[in-house]
Amino acid sequence: MGEEVWVGAWRPHRPRGPIMALYSSPGPKYLIPPTTGFMKHTPTKLRAPAYSFRGAPMLLAENCSPGPRYSVNPKILRTGKDLGPAYSILGRYQTKTMLTPGPGDYFPEKSTKHVFDSAPSHSISARTKTFRVDSTPGPAAYMLPVVMGPHTVGKVSQPSFSIKGRSKLGSFSDDLHKTPGPAAYRQTDVQVTKFKAPQYTMAARVEPPGDKTLKPGPGAHSPEKVTLNKPCAPIVTFGIKHSDYMTPLVVDVE
Repeated sequence: MGEEVWVGAWRPHRPRGPIMALYSSPGPKYLIPPTTGFMKHTPTKLRAPAYSFRGAPMLLAENCSPGPRYSVNPKILRTGKDLGPAYSILGRYQTKTMLTPGPGDYFPEKSTKHVFDSAPSHSISARTKTFRVDSTPGPAAYMLPVVMGPHTVGKVSQPSFSIKGRSKLGSFSDDLHKTPGPAAYRQTDVQVTKFKAPQYTMAARVEPPGDKTLKPGPGAHSPEKVTLNKPCAPIVTFGIKHSDYMTPLVVDVE
C-alpha cells in the first residue's frame, strides 16, 4: 500500500548536491525589486499612484494687517483725542550765549595806514611755499665729464685692462660628476630599526577637580535670627544681679 503513494519511479532520497533549501540564509530574495512602495519598484508590475502629506501653507504676503492684537486707547476717537487741557512742569530752557568781542579786542591805532596816506613799507618774512616745490637744478646738480678712464668725452683714452677673478668653470675645484658627499646623507635614527626607549615629558602641575566656588564662613550665619523652629529669636535683657530689697545672709563667725 505504501508504494502506491508515489507516482512514477521517483522515491525520497538524499540530494546529490547542496540546494538552497538546506541553508538558513535569506538567499536571493533581496535581489528581486519590491512590488510595494514608490522607490525602486519592480518594472514588471504596475505602480499605484503615491501621495504625500504637505504641511500647513504659509501666510500670504498680502495679509499685513496687525489684526485685533493691539489695544486701542479708549480716549482716541475718529476725530482725534478726547482729552481736556493737560499741563506739564518743564524746566527752564537753556539758551546758548555767543561770545562777542569787547572793547579791548580792537586796535584803533593800527588803522592809520588804512585811513591816511602812508609811505610804502616792506617786511622781511620767511620763504614762501612756492619755492619749496621749485625743481630747478642748482650748480651742484651738474657733473663734468671725467678725463681719466675709458669713458672720457672729447679725449682719446689709452687701452685699459681689468683683472678678473678665477673662473669656477674648468678649474681644479669644479665637480664634474656632481656626486653627493658624505655630509649629504642623513643619519638614520636608531629608534627606527631598534626598540624605542621610553620618553617622558615635563608638564605643568595638574590640579585635582573640585568645587572652587566661595563657601560661607562662620561669620556669614546668624543663628540668633532663626525663627523656623522657635516662635522668635532668643532675646537677652540686662538687669541687676541681686535685689536691693533682699536682706543679705549674715553669718557670725566666732
